[in-house]
Amino acid sequence: MATIVAFHAHPDDEVLLTGGTIARLAAEGHRVIVVVACDGDVKDGPEQGRRLEELRASAAILGADRAVHLGYADSGHGPVLYEDPPGRTRFARADVEEAAGRLAALLAEEHADLLLSYDPHGGYGHRDHVRVHQVGAQAARLAGVRVVEATVPRELVVRVARPLLVLRLLTRHRLNEMRGYGMPQSVITHRIDVRRYAGQKRAALAAHRTPVSGRGRSARAFRLLLRSPLPVFRAVCGTEWFAEPGGRTGELVARDHAAGPDRPA
Repeated sequence: MATIVAFHAHPDDEVLLTGGTIARLAAEGHRVIVVVACDGDVKDGPEQGRRLEELRASAAILGADRAVHLGYADSGHGPVLYEDPPGRTRFARADVEEAAGRLAALLAEEHADLLLSYDPHGGYGHRDHVRVHQVGAQAARLAGVRVVEATVPRELVVRVARPLLVLRLLTRHRLNEMRGYGMPQSVITHRIDVRRYAGQKRAALAAHRTPVSGRGRSARAFRLLLRSPLPVFRAVCGTEWFAEPGGRTGELVARDHAAGPDRPA
């Protein structure tokens, strides 16, 4: 079976972008490693380290074999990039080659067959997400590993954005900016049906108590999603999308892995 490394920016991203895919791959018998670049802590405080504990709980629910922190601090969402905390570098300031070397070493250690990373926009332009794309692409080159990038259809983003903006569930985003989020449907190469794993995905999201219990509008959106009936959650979160550089289509991981993920079985 294959070994897949799912590389993400922050704790909870692994659920939102690839949670169903992780659960599906694990259920099919593959080894899945979740790696987050950032610890999720923008500022030092009593909750420091809690986000990584929540990550480990989420990864276990999804069936992942291991959850790893690459060693960087969260860069935050706001216009100001805070100074680096003691002993850590904010991921947006990370040297791409150094970070890629760390990830490539893990890919080699795990004998990874596939790296799941982010599209060039980082989905929605967050500086840590964009850095995930840069680091993931370079690590894949260094390790000689196939990379497939998590994304969302740009056309769908625009359709969904309008009602969310009206309901004021999105405040840091503007419609004109959101027209550039994700990737055009025409370049998406893998559309993964994860409806069967919606229950696991929802439980894994619930394990991230810190962002879910927050006061911001994103926390409110999380709570609405978690409180929705499972059929509604399944309809909203039952598909995950990936774009493979070079445009290769077909199965994300070959069913008969004896020939390897990069070669026809």
